[in-house]
Amino acid sequence: MNHQHINKIMLAGVLVIAFALPLVVRSATYLHILVLLFFYAYLTTSWNIVGGFAGVLPLGHAAFVGIGAYTSTILSLQYGISPWLGMLVGGVLATIVGVIISLPTLKMRGAYFALATIAFAEGIRVMVENIDYIGPLKLNGPRGLQIPPLQTGLEHFMFASKEPYYYIILIMLLAVMLMTYLISRAKLGYYLMAGGEEPEAAMALGVNVARAKLIAMAISSFLTALAGTFYAQFSLYIHPKSIISLDMSFEIAFIALIGGRGSIFGPILGALLLRPVGDFCRIYFGDTLPGLHLVIFGLVLIFVMLYQPRGIQEPISRAYQALLNRLAPTPSPRTVKLGEIRS
Repeated sequence: MNHQHINKIMLAGVLVIAFALPLVVRSATYLHILVLLFFYAYLTTSWNIVGGFAGVLPLGHAAFVGIGAYTSTILSLQYGISPWLGMLVGGVLATIVGVIISLPTLKMRGAYFALATIAFAEGIRVMVENIDYIGPLKLNGPRGLQIPPLQTGLEHFMFASKEPYYYIILIMLLAVMLMTYLISRAKLGYYLMAGGEEPEAAMALGVNVARAKLIAMAISSFLTALAGTFYAQFSLYIHPKSIISLDMSFEIAFIALIGGRGSIFGPILGALLLRPVGDFCRIYFGDTLPGLHLVIFGLVLIFVMLYQPRGIQEPISRAYQALLNRLAPTPSPRTVKLGEIRS
C-alpha cells in the first residue's frame, strides 16, 4: 500500500467521522460549538484565497459577512424572498463591494493595506449602526434584526434542531476546501503565489498580479458573504456589533496565521485549535473578562510566529509524513550491478 492509498483511506475516515458526529454528540451545546467551529473554518478558508495565496493581509472580512447577513435577512423579512436566494444576492453584492474597495487598496502593501481594510469594515459597521432605513430597506440601526422562527424546513433555511445546520455548514466547508484546492492547482493559484512572494519578478515574467489579486478578492468576498446568511439563519438575530465587528475580522486572520496561511488545511487546523478556546472563554469569562479569547489568540500568534512562522500545519505535516513513511516505507532503489546490464 503506497502513500496515495493511505491518504485516501485517511480522508475517507475523517469524512465518515465528520458526518457521523451528530449521531454521537447529542448535546445541543456541543453541536452549537461544532457548528461555529466549522463556520469559522469556512470563513478562514474563504479568507485564505486572498489572504493566504495572494500574500496580502485583509482585516475587514467581517464587512462581507455583514453584507451577506443583512441582505438575505432584509429580503426575507420585507419581501418574503427565500434566504437561499438572498444568500446568492448577498454574495453578488459583497463581490461588487469587494471589487470596488480592492481597486485602490490592493495597490497598497503591508500595513497600509491592512489598515485600509480595517477602516472599510469599521466604516460599514458605523453606517449600519446609525442608519435605520436605506430607502425602503429597514436596517434597524443598533437594534439589529430579529428573524422570527415561524416556518421551519429546508426551503425556509430554518430548523428546530442543530443537526441540519451542522450538515449545511459542513458541506459548505468541504465545498470551499475543494474550491481552494482547485484554485491552488490552477493558473490563478500559481499567479497569486508568485505575486504574493515576488510581485516584481512575477510582473517581469508577464503575470498580471493586480488582476489575479482582484479575482481572488472577488471570490473571497462572495464566499464570505454566503457564510453571513448562514450565520443569520443559525442565530436568528443579527446586529452590527456581532456580525460586522473587528473581533470577527481579527479572529479570522488569527486562525489563518496560526493554522498556516496559503495552505489547504491550515485554516482547519487553526479553527480546531482556537475556536474551542474562544467559545469556552466566552462561556466562562464572557461577563468578567470580555475579549480574553483575543488576548489568548495574540499570545498564541506570537509563539507561533517565533517558532513556526508558517503555522502549525508545517510540524503537523512533517509528523504525518513521518507516519506515512513508517506505515508504507518508500523502497530504496536497487543497485544494479555491472554484470546485470545486458545489451
